[in-house]
Amino acid sequence: MSNDLSRREFMGILAAAGLTVGPSLVAARARKAKAPHIVFVTGDDEYRSEITMPFIAQLLERKNQFKCTVVYAVDPATGQRNPKYQKNIEGLEVLKTADLAVFFMRFRALPDEQLKLILDYVNSGKPIVGLRTSTHAFRYSEGHKNAKYKDGFGRDVFGQKWIVHHGHTSTTEVSIIPEMAGHPILRGIYGSFPCSSWVYHVTPLVGDCKPLLVGKAVNSNKTKDQDKYPLTQPVAWTKSYKSARVFFITLGHPKDFEEYAVRRLLMNGIYWAAGLDVPEGGALAEPKGELAGWEAPNTH
Repeated sequence: MSNDLSRREFMGILAAAGLTVGPSLVAARARKAKAPHIVFVTGDDEYRSEITMPFIAQLLERKNQFKCTVVYAVDPATGQRNPKYQKNIEGLEVLKTADLAVFFMRFRALPDEQLKLILDYVNSGKPIVGLRTSTHAFRYSEGHKNAKYKDGFGRDVFGQKWIVHHGHTSTTEVSIIPEMAGHPILRGIYGSFPCSSWVYHVTPLVGDCKPLLVGKAVNSNKTKDQDKYPLTQPVAWTKSYKSARVFFITLGHPKDFEEYAVRRLLMNGIYWAAGLDVPEGGALAEPKGELAGWEAPNTH
C-alpha cells in the first residue's frame, strides 16, 4: 500500500472487493503501531539510578517496542542533575502520557505539585514497577502534611515500607521459588545468581504480594538476630494496586545490573506489568553495539 494512500481510500478498495475491516481490527493495528511509553522516575542518592535506569531504557528501546523517558533529580540552583538534591525531580508532567512508570527513588521531599503528579499516576490504575529504595521513596519531616507517605507509599503501592537490611558489607544469593518457576517474569532466568545488593528485610509483605524470588544474605550483620531478621527474604514479587499490575524488586545496587539475570528480570517484569507477552526465553538483555561492555558506576 502506497504511503500516499489514505485510510478512507484503502477502506474503499476493501469494500469494492467485498471485504471489511472491523473497528476492533483497526484499533488493534493502531495499538500495535504505538509503542508503549515507559517513564523512569529516578532520584536516589545511593544506588545511581540516574545511570542504571537510562541503561535499562536503552535496552528496552532497541527494537522500537517501547518509547522510554527518564526524569531526574535536578538542583534548581545549578540546573544540573544531582540525585542528592531531594526536593526536585524535573519533568514529572510526562507521567500524564505514560503507559507504565518505573520508580527508583529514595527519601524525596518533593513539592506538592510534583508529589501530586506521582500520586495521580499510581492512583490511575496504570501499571507500576519499583526498585529497591522505592519502599522509602519519600521522607518529609515529622508533622509535615505529607509525612504519611514516608511509610505509606511503599507499603501501599509496593507491599512494604523501609524496615532494615543485612549490612553494607553483605551480598545476596538469589534463587527462584520453585513453585513460581513457570511465571512469565521468570522466563530465561535459571538457577541462582549472586547480587551485590544487601538483603532488605520485607516480611511480612502487605497486600496481595506473590513472591517470585528469594535472596539469602551472605556475610549478614544480623546473624545473631535471625529469629527477628531471617537471612532469607523475598527479593521480587508481583502485586496489584488500584487494579493495576505491580512488579517490585529489592535489588538495585549498580553492580546488580552487570548480571544478565537482573537485567532480564527487570525487563521481563516491565513486559508483564504492561500486560504484554513476555518473550519466550525472556527479554533481550544483552548490551550490544554502543552499549557493549557497559560497566556499572560506583555507588555514592
